Amino acid sequence: MPNILILGVFVADAAFRTERMPVVGETLLGSSFQLGPGGKGSNQAVAAAKAGGDVGFLSRIGADTFGQIGREVWADAGVTPLVIEDPERPTGAAGIFIEEASGKNAIIVAPGAAGAISVADIDARTDDIAQAKIAMTQLEQPMEAAFRFLQIAAGAGVTTILNPAPAADLPEGMLALCDYVTPNETEAEALTGLSVTTVEDALKAAKVLLENGVRKGALITLGENGSLFWDGTRAIHTRPMNAGPVVDTTGAGDAFNGGFATALAAGHLIEKALDFATATAALSVTKHGTAVAMPSRDQIDALLQS
Repeated sequence: MPNILILGVFVADAAFRTERMPVVGETLLGSSFQLGPGGKGSNQAVAAAKAGGDVGFLSRIGADTFGQIGREVWADAGVTPLVIEDPERPTGAAGIFIEEASGKNAIIVAPGAAGAISVADIDARTDDIAQAKIAMTQLEQPMEAAFRFLQIAAGAGVTTILNPAPAADLPEGMLALCDYVTPNETEAEALTGLSVTTVEDALKAAKVLLENGVRKGALITLGENGSLFWDGTRAIHTRPMNAGPVVDTTGAGDAFNGGFATALAAGHLIEKALDFATATAALSVTKHGTAVAMPSRDQIDALLQS
């Protein structure tokens, strides 16, 4: 079985590019449209596999054209699909709105079949989860499934990563199942109640996350300010890398998490894992799309060496 298991959602991304974001009630003409694979869990699985990881992806998809898109992208990236095909529900979809000048985005996700991932689905994979090195999930699928996934992994001594996106209230005890938690600024504020706009703010929030149960480290991504890691004794501020002009930031967080999981599974020390994740994200934003923009291991190594 793969040594990195990722629980999450696959959806088909419908990406619209426009000069600026629309406001409520407004209709804009876009400059382009693209349909492709998405969903945070799937994106992270693709990113980790293309970065050199041995990755399995746990999810549900529909028996439809969108589901076939997922199977094709996983095969291309080398992801092992541990998915249930649901004949009664469609594969999910996401509407992505991208501001042309800045690359900033706004996203609406309808998880479809993946919204029905259950605790029973997770229990059926108990042995696979317990044999992994890394178990990572997000919050696009039902919370109960994510909690059970982390519970099984933590109980078996597997390194657990929670990317708490989209932001949501976590059940009691969930952070205590996480070796690492990887929120962005908005998600860190939702978890801690502290505004996060600077590196100093991120450190304060990271300290609260460890006080609330996170076991090995809080890793807050800060966009153009890089990331801030705190393990209870030391803070590491990793600055962003320049891999070329930024054209689309949609999948940057997923690229970062996929790279981070791959580096940890390979046994790298935290400093090297942070650099590896940063390089993965830096390369991803130089291309349009999400899964299709994830860089190869050769590209990551070349950027790190430069």
